[in-house]
Amino acid sequence: MTEAMQADAIVKARGQRPGAHTDPRLDWWRAARFGLFIHWGLYAIPAGVWQGQEIPGLGEWIMLRARIPVKEYEQLAKQFNPIHFNAAAWVALAKAAGQQYMVITTKHHDGFCLFDAHEGDYTITKATPFSRDVIAELADECQKQGLRLGFYYSQTQDWHHPDGDGNDWDFDENQKDFQDYVDNYVKPHVRQLLTNYGPICLIWFDTPKSMTEAQSRSLLELCHELQPECLVCGRLGNTLGDYASARDNQIPAHLLHDLDWETPATINDTWGYKVNDHNWKSTSELVHKLVDVVSKGGNYLLNVGPTAEGIIPQPSIDRLHEMGAWLRVNGEAIYGTKPGPIQGLDWCRSTQKGDKVYLHILAWPTDGKIEVSGVQASRAHLLGDPGQTPLPLITTNTGVQIQGPIAAPDSIDSVLVLSAQ
Repeated sequence: MTEAMQADAIVKARGQRPGAHTDPRLDWWRAARFGLFIHWGLYAIPAGVWQGQEIPGLGEWIMLRARIPVKEYEQLAKQFNPIHFNAAAWVALAKAAGQQYMVITTKHHDGFCLFDAHEGDYTITKATPFSRDVIAELADECQKQGLRLGFYYSQTQDWHHPDGDGNDWDFDENQKDFQDYVDNYVKPHVRQLLTNYGPICLIWFDTPKSMTEAQSRSLLELCHELQPECLVCGRLGNTLGDYASARDNQIPAHLLHDLDWETPATINDTWGYKVNDHNWKSTSELVHKLVDVVSKGGNYLLNVGPTAEGIIPQPSIDRLHEMGAWLRVNGEAIYGTKPGPIQGLDWCRSTQKGDKVYLHILAWPTDGKIEVSGVQASRAHLLGDPGQTPLPLITTNTGVQIQGPIAAPDSIDSVLVLSAQ
């Protein structure tokens, strides 16, 4: 099986429950296309380095990768004092980037809660000098600025809790009561998250691993009971999600029919902040990935990993602002679109809205001549042209030929609008 085929398969496996593809509760999500992911927690303090040694792998997985004992790792909470955290600035950044929703880690696999959890003391409000509920502050700010808010919550892996999955260096796997963990720890947290923080657009569960279908279904039903409009990510497990989730940073090779799906992605190589990860993707690459995902019917959830002080790294900020600038000109070809008729070309992607087809020219030809098959139109113009000046267009036996300018109108992605008139 090729890597592309594996990516297609994993989307379907982390899947959408039967009937959800026509559920109108997903209409806003289908139109949104672009969201902000935030991975933030105690792991931002070591930032990939433990006891002077750089730990391979993802920044937020350092507790597992270095097999750090609970009693040692939880001491990080005493150092967590993100005095530069600014909810208004974070929400404003997402809006400037053109992102339509935000998803933040309320509890990742290390078990630390960024909200004022009533169940347990391992929380930002009870265990840190900062003592503020950052989730409440973000919820308030999202309401003020009109951005939808979603919550990531690790429902299976919890390396801090003795009955959670994953920690076999502190706890005996044979002695764990995972059902009790779900019933008396996870569910109270989920109930609180979907009760105390206003309307939540979605809950992003993760790594279901050995969850039974009954356990996954009980969480789905709880979420829908508490907030019927709240969507549930396919990583709930057992193909019960309201929408499907691709593997991290993976984009299916082709259009997936009758499926709502999302690709979670990083700007560099890791999710949580890692001090030595400087492998930043370019703005052009990120826009191309966004366009690729949307042209195949998916959403793009792009991540930032703030520092322990609450600062989003400047390279992430720069790229998000630059993506926002591109979207302010070309957002019509992204938001509210469906996959277009042109598929499978390396140099071009297509989206569609109503009777308009948008050709995303990722590699502009040196002679400015654009020829595509499988679409009919009588008019073409550049989306970035305020005057919508018609471009010369010839109808061929198989499609259309358009003569554009010699130089690429947009250095990242020049969008042509094709219409019947």
